Amino acid sequence: MENKFLPVTPDEVHAAGRDVPDFVYVCGDAYVDHPSFGAAIISRVLEDAGFVVAMLPQPDYKSCQAMKTFGRPRLGFLVSSGNIDSMVCHYTAAKKKRTTDYYSPGGRAGYRPDRAVIVYCNRIREAYGDVPIIIGGLEASLRRFAHYDYWDNRVRRSILVDSRADILSYGMGEKSILRIAQLLDKGVPVKKIRDVRGTAYLCKREDAIHYPTVEESFDYDQLKTDKAAYARAFAIQYKNNDAISGRAITEYYGDRMLVQNPPMPPLEREELDRVYALPYMRAVHPMYEKDGGVPAISEVKFSITHNRGCFGGCNFCALAFHQGRSVRSRSIESVVREAEIIAAMPDFKGYIHDVGGPTANFRHPSCQQQLKHGVCQEKRCLVPTPCKNLDADHREYIELLRAVEQVPGVKKVFIRSGIRFDYMLEDKSDAFFEKLVRDHISGQLKVAPEHCSTHVLRCMGKPDIGVYDDFRGNFFRLTKKAGKEQYLVPYLMSSHPGSRLSDAVELALYIRRIGLSPEQVQDFYPTPGTASTVMYYTGIDPLTGKKVYTATDYKEKQMQRALLQYWRPENRRLVMEALHRCGREDLIGYGPDCLIRPGRSGRQQDKTDKTGKKGQSGHGGKRKGHPAGRGNPHRG
Repeated sequence: MENKFLPVTPDEVHAAGRDVPDFVYVCGDAYVDHPSFGAAIISRVLEDAGFVVAMLPQPDYKSCQAMKTFGRPRLGFLVSSGNIDSMVCHYTAAKKKRTTDYYSPGGRAGYRPDRAVIVYCNRIREAYGDVPIIIGGLEASLRRFAHYDYWDNRVRRSILVDSRADILSYGMGEKSILRIAQLLDKGVPVKKIRDVRGTAYLCKREDAIHYPTVEESFDYDQLKTDKAAYARAFAIQYKNNDAISGRAITEYYGDRMLVQNPPMPPLEREELDRVYALPYMRAVHPMYEKDGGVPAISEVKFSITHNRGCFGGCNFCALAFHQGRSVRSRSIESVVREAEIIAAMPDFKGYIHDVGGPTANFRHPSCQQQLKHGVCQEKRCLVPTPCKNLDADHREYIELLRAVEQVPGVKKVFIRSGIRFDYMLEDKSDAFFEKLVRDHISGQLKVAPEHCSTHVLRCMGKPDIGVYDDFRGNFFRLTKKAGKEQYLVPYLMSSHPGSRLSDAVELALYIRRIGLSPEQVQDFYPTPGTASTVMYYTGIDPLTGKKVYTATDYKEKQMQRALLQYWRPENRRLVMEALHRCGREDLIGYGPDCLIRPGRSGRQQDKTDKTGKKGQSGHGGKRKGHPAGRGNPHRG
């Protein structure tokens, strides 16, 4: 049977043999039926189980009328903001309004509201009162507890409270949403559905809880004013985000209690294979043709996701809080079948753009002990140094890449997801490193050292800069061996918690030493669900309890960012002021280590790396498929 898009009109629902759909999925993104879009996966999983799901993408939110498009659904509404948080989608790190939205028709902004989940849910309540509402996706998942909101500059209540939804599905929701749908289909009232893992709900304080809870709980009135309590609460949430070791967590709002059940176990290989074999159209819905399509599809249309989860431990990334730290991957056969589907597409030119995921070179849990005991609550797999139990083995990933390369019609397979270079170095065989350099780079490899200062890197959850230097040396050695001219494009971040102005000067000197001139750098962006955001707000590292310096002054943040591009004439005044503040007038002059000259013109950057490789400077780009660059929980 020919694949079809899911219904987007009442007539299409009627063609499916129903007067009303089982569920209406309200989404802040345009409708793209591709497995890189969460709405597509959840709706196809429900369809596969026999439910009729109507898609209501980017409805008019100025009244409740759009929510009545399909009538009252038989079982309820599903609501998400889309692939990213609506506030991150709309605003830059400087809180300036964006002019584009990659997940909207023609890339134009304005199709979704700020705080989309809350707005959509309140419009649904206006339309249908007590209809069941289940919220999910990134915005709901990362705001499931009381959370610091950068745009309001305060601690907001759980999104479950403000949205007035019935159930919040957090993390990767295929299993939880299917269980909820089955219970609703059996006639179980939505207010009675309280034992599904991977969900959160509100109830009266005295109501029973189904799972063992953590010992310490917090009241919102305390969390919104007590920064130390807020940091402790986040640490508890972070440490209980594993399906094996995690316990239920409670949080109080007046006479009501928020209960987060323990996480749902991750999909195992066979289950992942089934999800990615569903009949996606792998395209933008035709309704957007007149608008020029949806730009976000271009990054992923010819890409393949082979894994989920990340044990990298970057503190500024929300992956650990959303997908979790335990890695699972698809079978080689499943990935090859998807490659064959891509190769048969009429506009395929022979190039698989990516075979990756949150971190491209992770194929299995970091150690076998995780499968029995869960991830360690008090230790990280890779930082500050790799765990002695780490299983650094790329053999299956190499086998996977070779299998995709053999698919008829495939000319080249690239890797564009993040590569965890410290994990690569722990694999004592150069087999993957050599194959990466030889076969899977299109001239430039993007990597993320982020900074060079040891204590800043510790706050980031990143390895020491010496590890990156080792990787960098090996990269150029293997590039030379392969007879290729290829370059590294390092991602760098300014003003991350822990970074003082003097650390930014240190990073500028490092950039100067290695011959780098990044065209773009990223200022730290405090987004929900990350340890770094907690540091930014509280001045406390929630995972260690130690105090952390945070640059919150706008002028200092400007100076830290300017130092990363010190050679630019427009940054000269800020760089000069920063050097004077730090007492580093020795870096103003004509010497080989000086950053700027004392005259009017700024110093031009030498773009020749000391390895003799000209052009290594490259340019930093935005994180794949994400307008904000940093802070994307789906990146490695």
